[in-house]
Amino acid sequence: MSSSQGSANGQSKPVAIVTGAGGGIGAAITRRLAADGFHVAAVDISDKALASVVASVQAVGGSVEGTVVDLRDEQAVGAFVARLPRVDAVVNNAGVFDERAFMDLSAEDFMRHYDLNVVALFRMARNAATRLPSGGKIVNIASRAYLGARNHAHYVAAKAAVVGLTRAMAMELLGQGILVNAVAPGLVDTPMLQALTTERRAAQLALQPTGRAALPEDIANAVAFLAAPHMDFITGQILMVDGGKSLGGTAAL
Repeated sequence: MSSSQGSANGQSKPVAIVTGAGGGIGAAITRRLAADGFHVAAVDISDKALASVVASVQAVGGSVEGTVVDLRDEQAVGAFVARLPRVDAVVNNAGVFDERAFMDLSAEDFMRHYDLNVVALFRMARNAATRLPSGGKIVNIASRAYLGARNHAHYVAAKAAVVGLTRAMAMELLGQGILVNAVAPGLVDTPMLQALTTERRAAQLALQPTGRAALPEDIANAVAFLAAPHMDFITGQILMVDGGKSLGGTAAL
């Protein structure tokens, strides 16, 4: 844990941890949960990205603090969770994504995706579960890619593991009153999508029943529903937020 920004002025508010808070989806989740009355403990590996998100939330009166944490570091994660005044919700959004054909994958490629998309999620959830009260929420960000996708075997495998882990955690943590669910986005309008060629982007959008990609705010809205304090009867579910694309099969990501 190398730095912290903002002030932890939300001790009287419910506290939500958001990992990967500096990116497009993570930033949208941070803004939405702060608007919903949470004090958001925003985590990212990038100090610069965190500073931007913290400033945007504080500019509209939201309660937020930003902390740089390497989610691969067990000691750093444990220390971060332990110092929070309370923990009411955890959103495991941090992860990694790239495109590579199966036959071009190395074991290092595969393990990098598994470590950052699955093991880091487990590490944060495991530490946070020691602090969550009955009624606490864990929301994991999976992906509709867990259904299968070409040129993303390492990512598909990791997100399928997130789905399985979510369901297993829901079973075991229900005894503590902790509810665990996942949101599985489809195509989302982030810099990753904008970086595609015009032709590739058009081909991806053509597969969308809605005719558009999700906005980061669409994903944040789903997370906010599952993380809400009054949401107390849903657990072990995988909420597809893909504009209906999963209805049409699994031909492409």
